[in-house]
Amino acid sequence: MHSPSFPAPTPAPPTRSPLVTPARTAALLAVFSAVLVALVVARWGPLFSFDRLVADTLHRWAVADPALTRTNRVLTDWFWDPWTMRILTAVAVIVVWLRGERLLAVWVAATSAVGAGISQVLKAAVGRERPHWPDPVDSAHFAAFPSGHAMTATVTCGLLLWLVRRQDVARWVWRTALTVAVVSVIGVGFTRLWLGVHWGSDVLAGWLLGGCLVAFSIATYGRVTLSRKR
Repeated sequence: MHSPSFPAPTPAPPTRSPLVTPARTAALLAVFSAVLVALVVARWGPLFSFDRLVADTLHRWAVADPALTRTNRVLTDWFWDPWTMRILTAVAVIVVWLRGERLLAVWVAATSAVGAGISQVLKAAVGRERPHWPDPVDSAHFAAFPSGHAMTATVTCGLLLWLVRRQDVARWVWRTALTVAVVSVIGVGFTRLWLGVHWGSDVLAGWLLGGCLVAFSIATYGRVTLSRKR
């Protein structure tokens, strides 16, 4: 008698690595950030001309609409101020620490601190002047590039979204958190332009650098925790 023959098992298809990863995102944003920094340092004409066009247009609107200007000042000084963002980060760090994830808590705090340091170092190194107006609607100090408000909001919101994503939250919670984060990051950049205290490329640099730092932090944290499990 012949033993029954069984079909050979079909080999499992090879798993593909995701196209978008924190490491790849960090690398891409780092390239964009480096190019933008180089253009600003070189005072590239088309970029500076576009910055001036945007600044002049928004300043005219800000002078003509004092009520909206006051609203933008409240938003930028109280809701999306860097210190407000840092307080939110501190609260998140405390919560994560109390949950027993000590390394993650330290990692988030360190990322926030590094972001503040990078912003200040670049401001001093590039030394770009802020827009000057004969009829200013607001004032700001120190150098313009990059926007500290935009970078701090991007780092804070990115880290908080990362922490939320790590939890088993309902879909509506994630969507709400994502919406608030996007509105905050874009909104704070707009307020800085509306109030005439930053150039457009300052805000763009804050977004790029902040996103790069968050992506790099997530990628390196994943590698560190993976190596600790081995």
